[in-house]
Amino acid sequence: MLYNSRIRIENIPVKACEYIVNGKSAIEWIMERYQVTDTQGKRHKNDPNDWLREVEKPTYILDLLLSIINVSVQTVDIVAGLPKVKFE
Repeated sequence: MLYNSRIRIENIPVKACEYIVNGKSAIEWIMERYQVTDTQGKRHKNDPNDWLREVEKPTYILDLLLSIINVSVQTVDIVAGLPKVKFE
């Protein structure tokens, strides 16, 4: 996964993409929410990096993404280990 022009995240377990939030993997959800957007026709550019610089936490989104990958894998493992529920 290409994070930006200088950072590439590799060896993401396939099962990390099995954890779904609102119809998307949690990884996709985070990447979508924290991308730079420029609304056409408006003078507004949404750049999460501005906030990162302001609070002096330049690795916040990367750290969040790595945490989401970890939580996704653990959640898939936990759910797979739950007993089957039978309805009558």
